[in-house]
Amino acid sequence: MGLTRSDAPLSAHAPQTVNYRIDGPAHKLLMHPFPRRVRAEFAGRTVLDTREGVLLHETALPPRFYVPETDIDASTFVPSDHTTHCPFKGDATYRSLQVRDRVVENALWAYPDPTAEAPWLAGYASLYWEAADAWFDEDEEVQGLTDPYHRVDIRRSSRHVQVLAGDTVVAESNAPLMLAETGLPLRWYLSPDDVQVPLEPTATSTHCPYKGDASYWTVRLPDGRELTDAVWGYPEPLPESARIGGRVSFLHDGLRVLVDGEQV
Repeated sequence: MGLTRSDAPLSAHAPQTVNYRIDGPAHKLLMHPFPRRVRAEFAGRTVLDTREGVLLHETALPPRFYVPETDIDASTFVPSDHTTHCPFKGDATYRSLQVRDRVVENALWAYPDPTAEAPWLAGYASLYWEAADAWFDEDEEVQGLTDPYHRVDIRRSSRHVQVLAGDTVVAESNAPLMLAETGLPLRWYLSPDDVQVPLEPTATSTHCPYKGDASYWTVRLPDGRELTDAVWGYPEPLPESARIGGRVSFLHDGLRVLVDGEQV
């Protein structure tokens, strides 16, 4: 989320509650240093190794990681005929990632002749995250880089949280954990002991670079209805979000979440 999404300062719809004006286009770009060492591996080769990477923040998009061309192993990339055009950045050229018999088409792109409004993109390239087998932030393998303008705060609360499906109480607590994440509504994490209906694990999983790998559950209601993937939690969260470990949160069209009697 950070600076460019939702109602953040550089979004297309910046907040009105400010005493300043940001002149410029509705679609904004901001390139910001990311000085940590970042590496990408593919087919047993290190294809990218940089201490000079940058994050490109762009209105309504997640930040993209770009690195100097000199920090890319040029021998593992093959020029492609594929091109795309961005009205804000220019014409992008692409290269395929190839090591021995493994190939990922159009895995890397760059703007060799960027627009006059973004000349600092020249000399940088970006590799699709999913193209590599593994990424490392310093010496830790990661599934995504974190945005320095995005944060997660977790706090104990004594607010009364109810989760309802119609008139059925699915879960209820006076001791939830509140999770506040940049650009997102507050989420309420409850103890499994607060859940009053059966939960059935599903095969769904997602990854958050700030919280970790999430597991999901289906809510089974007394009337026989099932609300698939209505519950999620982080059994083994990342250290910075350890407090929500083992807790669960709720979101589904068939559920209402009330906090102190008001729906959220």
